[in-house]
Amino acid sequence: MNVLFVLTSHDKLGDTGKKTGFWIEEFAAPYYTLLDKGVDITVATPKGGKAPIDPSSDTEDNQTEDTKRFKQDDTAQQVINTTKKLSEVKAADFDAVFYPGGHGPLWDLATDRTSIELIETFNKQQKPLGFVCHAPAALKEVKNAAGEPLVKGKKVAGFTNSEEEAVGLTDVVPFLVEDMLKQNGGNYSKGADWSVHVVADGNLITGQNPASSTKVAERLYAALN
Repeated sequence: MNVLFVLTSHDKLGDTGKKTGFWIEEFAAPYYTLLDKGVDITVATPKGGKAPIDPSSDTEDNQTEDTKRFKQDDTAQQVINTTKKLSEVKAADFDAVFYPGGHGPLWDLATDRTSIELIETFNKQQKPLGFVCHAPAALKEVKNAAGEPLVKGKKVAGFTNSEEEAVGLTDVVPFLVEDMLKQNGGNYSKGADWSVHVVADGNLITGQNPASSTKVAERLYAALN
């Protein structure tokens, strides 16, 4: 099985002067969940090359078994440092797509035409689509076959307004994931802040936060079998 991972290329946290990118756990946990089951994984970003890691995800209190494994895994490091350019990958070559979060996707993947068209193609091919935490931002402008928002009428989850408030970035981000999903007609649900919460509706699988990343990957894998 071949699964495409799509990461952000964006590393600036608004006008704060701080860095952002992808959240290590949200890449590492699904990456190893699928890799250990024999899945072939390709990683792409809008710009190609090195994908930026959100420094906030690299702090001591955010470490997990998977992030520690990633730190010691030269092959995985190489994958992150040499991502393919999104415009050079084709949905036809993959069985599913997975988008890890971090705040970066709010700025680039939310409006990236290549990403939007890629998701729409995967959806037309009825292949599993996985998103976790801030990654549902990439669905903001994605349409279904009827030309309506892909999430309209579908069960969806994503980073909550209260979680965004807890990390102090409500006024920094270009939009709130929870609000956007609701505005696009998604049937949004959430668990308690920082708890595992994953929903699936057809081929669309979404998770609320970093803690939900392993379960999204497990659901994605189950959908392929």
